[in-house]
Formats: sequence, C-alpha cells, structure tokens
Amino acid sequence: MRLAKVLLVLHIGALMFGLAGLLFVIPRLAEFAANPSAMRVYAWGMAYGGSTHIILGALTMFVFGVAALGWRRTVVFFGFAVPISLCSEILGTTSGYPFGNYAYTNFLGYKVANHVPYSIPLSWFYMGFATYIIGSVIAANRGWHPRWAWGIALGAWFLTVWDLVLDPAMAHADLAVKFWEWSDTGPYFGMPVQNFLGWTITGIIYIGLSRLAWNADLDPAVEPIPVGIPLAVFIANTIFASALSASVGLWIPIILAAVLGILPALTVLQKPKQGATGMPTATPQAQSV
Repeated sequence: MRLAKVLLVLHIGALMFGLAGLLFVIPRLAEFAANPSAMRVYAWGMAYGGSTHIILGALTMFVFGVAALGWRRTVVFFGFAVPISLCSEILGTTSGYPFGNYAYTNFLGYKVANHVPYSIPLSWFYMGFATYIIGSVIAANRGWHPRWAWGIALGAWFLTVWDLVLDPAMAHADLAVKFWEWSDTGPYFGMPVQNFLGWTITGIIYIGLSRLAWNADLDPAVEPIPVGIPLAVFIANTIFASALSASVGLWIPIILAAVLGILPALTVLQKPKQGATGMPTATPQAQSV
C-alpha cells in the first residue's frame, strides 16, 4: 500500500503541475520566453503533461486495487474498463454515439485508430474503479439492497458527476489549451445532454460487467477496504476539473460537483449502520504492494 500512496502523491502533483501550466504559465508565456529552462519545462508539459497525470492515476488505482482487493479483481476491472471505454470513445469520435460529435486534439498523447488518445481509456479505468469502490462501500455501510445494484449505480453516478464539471471547462472557448473539441452544442453550458447519458451508460456497462465477473460484492465488514486512496483520487480529480471551470467562470458545475459528488462521496467515511453489512460474500484476496 505504500507504493499506492507514493503514486497518489505523484498523481496529485501532476494534476497541480497541469493546473499551473494551464492557468498561470500559458496565459503569461511571454514572461517565460527568455528563460530556456522554463521553456524546456513548458515544452515537456505541452507534449506529455496531459497524459502523465492520467498514467499516474491509473497506476495509483491499479496498485491500490492489487493491495486492497487482489490481482484477480483488479485485472478483471482493468480488462473491462479499458477496451469497453476505448470502443465507446472510438464509436463516439467516428459516429457521434453515444456522446455526441467531438474530436480529440493532440495534447493527450498517441491516438488509437487515429481518434482516441491512449490515455483516455486509462482515465475511465482509474476513475471508474475509484467511484465503484466508493459507491460499493457506501451501499454496504448504509445497508442498501440489492447491494450490487447500488454499487454499480453509485459508481456510474460519481463518474458522471465528475464529467459534469470537467467537460464544460475542457471544451470552453476561454481555456488556454483544448484537449477535445465539440461539433455539437447543447443546453448544459454548451454541452449536449447526450454526452452525460453516454458517460452513464458506458460506466454502467463496464462497472456492471466487472461486478458480474467478480461474482461478489465488496463487503467492508469482512474485507476491510481502505477507502482513503479512491476517495482522494475522486476528490483530487473533481477539484482539478472545478479549478478549470472556475478559471472560465463556470460556477454552477462546481456547485453541482460539490453537492452531487464530493459531499455524498465523503459519506463513505461514516461508520456503518448497525447490522448494515452482512455475511462474507467474497474471499479476501488482499496483497501487500
């Protein structure tokens, strides 16, 4: 688990590096032009900064998953999340379904099939894994049944709430760098509602298939799950998106992310209701990493 914590710190550091570049350096680039060292950092950030925080996020959640849940469940979730989200994104960028018409720029790394940056499926993996763990533990602690359905629903919910604050900022005309661009527009700060429906459906599919393959709910009563790292990943990425939204004056998405995402996610830290969790549903597979 120590390695997962180190990777979490690096992931958050990369998010902060990205924010500094997008919100401070790029708008004032002329002030740094005479400094060769600063320009080398700038060039590296433009080429690799966008994908680096995603790779570190994926490594954080993969290592955490192996330590807390075991190799099998972690690899199974990765095995569903990456190809399903990649196929969904390729379908979206070529046909407009399920998200709408959009295209990625070149700031997130090499593109698979010349359409989707390789880092994008990794972001679906680590955020989906984090939100599913959070949702499953909340459902178990509250005694909500059927637990499997609540875990999947809450996981997809938190995943979509993250996009409620991320996508409008990333596609905003005033943001210094565009990571993707939309051909469609819609009522949610220029975003089509179809996009968020597509996010929810995609999340439900790969989270649901992972849960089906696991054939067991996460039960924190018999298999203690340290939720600090998944919670930190979710909150850090939501704050990152909120900072971008604030920089372009989008305040309502920030409020929605806090009220619908961060505050409910924090309830994962509450003590379980008496009698909420049941008998063991899975054999612990935790390992030390």
